[in-house]
Formats: sequence, structure tokens, C-alpha cells
Amino acid sequence: MNLDFIILIILLSPLAFLATAIVSWFQPGMRPILTKRMGISSALLSIITAAISGFFVIKYGLLESSLLGVNNLGFSVRLDSVSMIMFSMIAVIAFIVMKFSLNYLDGDRNHGRFIGRLAATIASVQLLVLSGNLGLLLISWILTSISLHRLLVFYHDRPGAISAARKKFIMARLGDLCLLIAVSLLYAQFGTGNMETIFQQINLASLPVNVEAAAIALVFAALFKSAQFPTHGWLIEVMETPTPVSALLHAGLLNAGPFLLIRMAFVMDASIYAPIFIITIGGFTAMFASLAFLTQTSVKTALGYSSVAHMGFSLMVCGLGVYPAAMLHLVAHSFYKAHSFLSSGSIIDSIRTSKVKMTKRTGSPIKIAAGFMLALGIYAAFALLWGIDPNKELALLAIGAIMVMGLSTLFTSALDSNGSFQLVIRASILALIVATSFFTLESGFHYLLAGQVPDLSGLSLTEMWLIGGVLLAFSMVVFFQILAPLFGTSQTYTAVAIHLRNGLYANAVLDRIIGSLRIPAPAHGSIAIEQLEMNKRQESVTIEKLEKEVI
Repeated sequence: MNLDFIILIILLSPLAFLATAIVSWFQPGMRPILTKRMGISSALLSIITAAISGFFVIKYGLLESSLLGVNNLGFSVRLDSVSMIMFSMIAVIAFIVMKFSLNYLDGDRNHGRFIGRLAATIASVQLLVLSGNLGLLLISWILTSISLHRLLVFYHDRPGAISAARKKFIMARLGDLCLLIAVSLLYAQFGTGNMETIFQQINLASLPVNVEAAAIALVFAALFKSAQFPTHGWLIEVMETPTPVSALLHAGLLNAGPFLLIRMAFVMDASIYAPIFIITIGGFTAMFASLAFLTQTSVKTALGYSSVAHMGFSLMVCGLGVYPAAMLHLVAHSFYKAHSFLSSGSIIDSIRTSKVKMTKRTGSPIKIAAGFMLALGIYAAFALLWGIDPNKELALLAIGAIMVMGLSTLFTSALDSNGSFQLVIRASILALIVATSFFTLESGFHYLLAGQVPDLSGLSLTEMWLIGGVLLAFSMVVFFQILAPLFGTSQTYTAVAIHLRNGLYANAVLDRIIGSLRIPAPAHGSIAIEQLEMNKRQESVTIEKLEKEVI
């Protein structure tokens, strides 16, 4: 069978989504029957093409289409384990989000337009993960930003949506500029846009200055794309968009940053300074956003900070060179976050109907220390069982240590409480499941990505110091999280929590710098005022109902 034909099969999916977007131009309003049918059909076709293409990747390995362009720069598709894992994940999430959108916006006067914009965004993301040439990578990268912007301003009469979209637009253009610089440097150095040729030549030659500069530019492109500190504010404020957009953004488009570094892993591996940048910024962002997450009172804002933290962690893992673990975390976070946003509307009902009673903490230092030791013992046992070599896999051990800190939170909450012994047994079983899942899945992703990402190598002295600093910082965060319930009434704790809840005011500073607070008045001011009054009436009715329930 012709390999070009096999590869082009997968292009049926983005073409189908593109056709859906075109049809939506003629059915932009309420009840767009044809657009809805084409949207769900495209999502189903995406899953089918992912399964077929995955089979051929297993059978033949790396597959590349012929180039459509000039001077070795243009359009070509690359099918390998990295692209197929990402494409399959996007296909499943796209189907869920598209199906959710059919009912969620039913009756909206711009329902058809929304589905079309959603389809165009999905098509752009699919082209990004299938890119086999730097030309297509750059074009699809820019298209994802433009298509996302059109979704963020779907309700163009909402000042909050305009403000967030404005900040996102500026950050996206800076990311586009960084990627353009990286692509230009790599093309100037190697004379081709073919990724496989570039990766092979990097492995055979010493590091040129152009490649080092290109790796640093790739890092900053990923940072701007994935809402890292201090440019994270737009992600916290995009809740004005419909819920399906939030789900697709947090579960798919944010992953473009870590995906870019995984895709260009050989370039990153050849760099000296780029990993240091990404470990420092990604690690700090993960720590900062994790603390801010604990202080949020809004469900969606908390989910936003959670996404910032997860993206920071994924980028930090890429900087450490543990790309299989980064891919594992990326996929797991995507499905978790899609479910979280799509079910966020029912969280209040879930809490009301919950029969679980919170146990009271005792604050015993001995029990807290025992929780740490128990988590450390389980981690050490699994590390020995899997035969991890500390000399060659120190970075993997460090990532596992961060996971252990999460387990220590679980154990200390169970041990340092007035709960029964059954609670400790349940926590131990859950910890064993988590540890087993991490090491098993990481080994599985390591097997799948073999040959497509560099092997794990030793770390430099600077990177080892950075790892030590990251572990110390995360230890302090976990320690704060464990002790937080014991100091909930402290004035110092309250003051710190207020500052963290506001994100250390980095977003306010960014607002002043870029002028995002100067928002023009909506074109239909009377409609906006009427909507505000209606919301106030609904809130007053809700408060009266809650007061009656309390009485």
C-alpha cells in the first residue's frame, strides 16, 4: 500500500472539521441542523482515522508524507508515536466537547457560528500535532491562536471576555514571534524544514550557536502558549466563554507548549541553557499556581490555576529530559481537566448530596512525620522494584519524589485525624494504586516513545542544583498544604491567603502594562444593563431560597 495514501487518510479528520466550519457560515444561527450533524460526524471520523493511522504506525513505525512546498519548507505530515498519542487524545476530547456543545448551546441565536468556530479550532490543533515540517508547524501554531481568539470573544458584548481575549492575543503574538525566530534559526542552520532531517543532523554534529538560540526561542514560545508566570492572567479570566471552550482550551490548546518541547526534544536535548530556563520558570509557576489554587473560592478560577500549575509541571519535566513522563502527565491532565470543566456546573449539587463527613485534624507532629515516612517507604520500594538507576535516572527519581509528596498529603490527612483505622487502610490502598499507576504508565510511555525522544541522560551540576531547589520548594508547598487546616483562623495565614488568592497581583501589573482595563463600552449597552438587572434579580431569589433552607 502506498505510504502517502496511508498518511493522507488521517487528513480526512481536519478536512471534515474544516468543511463543518465552512458550512457554519451558511447556518450561523439557531438550530443549525446540517452544521450539528457535520460536527458530530467529523468528531466520529476523527476517532476512526486515529485508530486506523495508529495501526499503521505500529506496523511501519515512522511515516512521513511527501513535501508540498519550496526549498524543503512547506506542508508535510509526520506520523509517529508522539503525533498519534496526541491526535488520539484530541480526537476523543473533540468528540466529547462537540457532543456536549450540541445540547449546551441549544437555542442560542449563534449556535451554528459557535460550532463552526469550535470545528476550526479542532482542525488547527490536529494539524499542529501532525506537522512534519517547520513550515506547517509555524502556520498551524498561529492558526490555533487565531481560532481560539474567535472563541474567546464569542460573547463580544462582555467586557470580561474582551479583556481576557486582549491579553491572550498579545501573549499569543509574542509566542508566535518566538516560534518564528526558532524556525528561522533552524532553517538557516540546516537548510531544511523537515524535522526528521534536523533531528538526525543534531545527533551527528556538535551544537551550533543557532541551535542553542533556537532552543531558547522554543522555550519562550512554549511559556507564552501555556500561560506561565507572570503571563498567566488571561487564563484565569477566560471564564466568560462557554464551558465547552474552557474544556477544549484547558484540555487541548494549553498542551501546545509542552507538546512543542516534546516534538522538538532533540533540539532541547542538544541545548545547554534552554533546559535551565524551562526548569526554573516551569517549576516556579507550578509551585506558585499550586498555592494560589488552594485559596480560590470560585470553582472555575481554581481549575484555571490548576491548569497553570500542571502546565508548569509538564514544562519542568520536559526541561529535566523525562519526556515520557511529560507526555503521560499531559494526557492524564487533559482528560481530567476536560471532565472537570464539563461537570463544573453540577459541583454544588454533588456537594449537597455527598454523604462524606470531613474528619477533624489533631495536629500531631508524630503522625504527620509518620505520613511522610510511609509515603517515602512506598516510593523507595517501587523505585527498587522497577530497577531505577540513580546515576542515569536521577531526573525520573526527582519527579517521583514530587509524586511522593502528594502521597504524603494523603497519608498525613488519614493518620493525623480522628477517623477510624479503616481510613488509614483506604489511604494506603489508594497510595499503592497511585504509585503503581505512575511507574507502570511511565514505563509504557517510555516504550511507546522510544526513538522519538532522546534517552534519559545524566544531568549537569547546574541542573542538579535546580532539582534540589525544586524539591525543596515543593516540600514547603506540601508542608503548607498539610498544616493549612490547622491555621485557618490565623491572621497571618489569612493575609497570605488573600495575596495568593489574587495571584500576588502579577495579573494586575500586566493589566496596567498592556492597558487591558481600558475596554470600550458594549455596542448594546441597554441590553447589557438589562442582563445585569436580570442577574441581580436571579441572585436575590437564590439568596432567599438559601435563607429558607438554612432556617
